[in-house]
Amino acid sequence: MEPAVASGGPANLTREEWSAFEEALRHRRDLVYDYLNTWPGADAFRPPEIHDALFSYIARRGKALRPLLLLLSCAAVGGDEWEAVPAAAAVEVFQTWTLVHDDIIDRDRTRRGKPTVHAQYEERASRDLAMDHREAAHYGITVGILAGDLQQSWCYALLSDLLDRGVEPSIVLELVRRMATFLTPQLLEGEMLDVQFSIPGAPSPGEEAILDMLSKKTAALLEYAAWCGAKIGLRGGDDEDGYADALGNFARLCGTAFQLHDDILGLTADEALLGKPVGSDLREGKLTYLVSCALAKGDDFQRSIIRGVLGAQNTSQGFIEMAIKVIHDTGAIYDTQSLANSYIEQGLQQLEKLPATPQRELLRAWALYLLARKH
Repeated sequence: MEPAVASGGPANLTREEWSAFEEALRHRRDLVYDYLNTWPGADAFRPPEIHDALFSYIARRGKALRPLLLLLSCAAVGGDEWEAVPAAAAVEVFQTWTLVHDDIIDRDRTRRGKPTVHAQYEERASRDLAMDHREAAHYGITVGILAGDLQQSWCYALLSDLLDRGVEPSIVLELVRRMATFLTPQLLEGEMLDVQFSIPGAPSPGEEAILDMLSKKTAALLEYAAWCGAKIGLRGGDDEDGYADALGNFARLCGTAFQLHDDILGLTADEALLGKPVGSDLREGKLTYLVSCALAKGDDFQRSIIRGVLGAQNTSQGFIEMAIKVIHDTGAIYDTQSLANSYIEQGLQQLEKLPATPQRELLRAWALYLLARKH
């Protein structure tokens, strides 16, 4: 059964629209992962531990929402998706290295239902190298850092592959420069702010600052993917109608909605689907918009329950469940979902600036899917 957008949000997808979106996603995900898994330069990824760590999350195959966004954006402005496949692969690898490093920062042990890279290699070091717990943990983190660094380098190599598909060198240079000087600094700024906002006892940054952090940490990559696809599709021609900026704005607004919905799923999803423990953000002390909203709306007792589990790594699951119920009772989940809906609606208004095409309709479905997904 296809998911439905939360009540009060943008219009649901019809069965036919949902089927078309699923097929579009499946086809382009296969294109991107086939490209990555057969990439000829992968022999340079050595030693074997680094190679295997680098491909660990790729082998688990993510949803590929960012590559889909890039390819559809390319086609929506009249471009050839085949030319843009290397860029779509680069965006997926970029997302992957951020996940590898983010899992280390957040001390997460599972990703997509399996051990995170650093946890995986910690276990190997303990089992195969007879390291004690401290040394094994350090080894796992080291492998994760190095694998993520190499993935970041791989992104630029993949973008250079665009030359082999006929993309003008000036466009490739523009894409590389924007990744290096705009996307990466924005994303790392957002990650740093996320860490700082979650320091125990730190003053509350306020909901606007949290939303700004989300736009950098999560939405910036989506904005880049859409803008990148449009630039390739336009082939360096004049963009008098501002399609590239409209697609970038569309994706950035939807990206903030994506993260807001992700935070809700972190407290409400089926753990088997989520791929990590429900409530892990609370244990890690993450001051999400949802948690900030609950603290602002709750009474003294409710705030004490929420603060009691924030950053409490060893708290019982029972206390986590109590805090989740309290957050729900404050109405913060409803308010956060409503805000996510409003971002999607604003994004869809940006999408209306593009010509009416099948690809534009698939982009609309992509936006609605962000709030319909269960994990």
